[in-house]
Amino acid sequence: MFAAIGIVVLLALVFGGFVLAGGALGPVLAALPLEFMMIGGAATGAILIGNSMHEIKLLGGGLGRVFKGPRYSDQDHIDAIALTSKLMKMLRSEGAVALESHVTEPGSSTLFSEYPKLQADPVVTGMICDPLTLMVVSSGTLDTHAVEDVIDASIKTQLHEMDEPAHMIQGLADALPALGIVAAVLGIIKTMGAIDKPPEILGHMIGSALVGTFLGVLLAYGFASPLGGRLKQINTHDQQIFHSIKQVIIASLHGYPRPLVLEAARAGLPPAHRPKLTDLLDMMRGR
Repeated sequence: MFAAIGIVVLLALVFGGFVLAGGALGPVLAALPLEFMMIGGAATGAILIGNSMHEIKLLGGGLGRVFKGPRYSDQDHIDAIALTSKLMKMLRSEGAVALESHVTEPGSSTLFSEYPKLQADPVVTGMICDPLTLMVVSSGTLDTHAVEDVIDASIKTQLHEMDEPAHMIQGLADALPALGIVAAVLGIIKTMGAIDKPPEILGHMIGSALVGTFLGVLLAYGFASPLGGRLKQINTHDQQIFHSIKQVIIASLHGYPRPLVLEAARAGLPPAHRPKLTDLLDMMRGR
C-alpha cells in the first residue's frame, strides 16, 4: 500500500517540480520509451545472465511482498509460539510416541488444525516438525545443543533464500545509473552523427540523450533501492517467526518453566509487534 503511494508521490513531485520550474514534458516523454527500453532491457538481460530461474522466481515473489506486506501477521507470530509450546508440552508430559503423529503428518494433526494458516505453510511446519521428528525417532535422547545446531542450520538456509531477492534488487540499483549512462552515450553517438544539423535539432537530440542518465538515476535511487530496503524490512519481520519457534523448542528442552519459555520466544519479536507477556500467558492458560 505505502509502496504504491510512494511511487505516485515520487512521480508527481519529480515531474511536477520540473514543469513548475518551466520545463517542457514533451521532449522527456518522447524520449522515455526508447530510453526505458534500453535501460530496462539491459537490466532484464543482466538479471537473466546472472541468475537461474529459481532466483528469478524468488525475485518476483519478493517484489510482490513489497506491495503485499509481510507474510506473517502479529497473530501468526503468536500462534507459532502457542503451537510450538503445546507440542513441547505434549512431548514432556506424554512422551515422543504421542507427538509422532502430529509432527510426521502435520496436515492431519488436530493440534496444527487449530492454526490453519500455519498448517498450510510448509516453511513453518518444516521448521517446527523437522527438529521434533528427530526427537521422536531418537525417543527424546538427543542432546539439546545438537538440536539447536540443526535448527540454526535450517534457519540460516531459509534466511539466505528470503534475502536473495533483496540482494538482487540492491545489485540492480547499483547498476542502473551506469546503464543510464550507456543509454546516454548511445544518444550522444547518435547526436555526433548529426553534427551538421541546426542547433535546435542538436539541442533536442542532446536533451533526449540526457534522459537516459536521468532515467537510470531515478530508477536506481527512486525505485530499486527503496524497494530493496523495504523488502529487507519485511524479511526481518517475517524471519522472527523462525527464531520464536527455535526459542520455544530449545528453552523447553532445557527444562525451563513455561513462563520463561514464552518470554524467551516473545522477547525476540520486534517491539512494535511484541505482545505483552501477561497477555501471552493468559492466552496460553486458556488453551
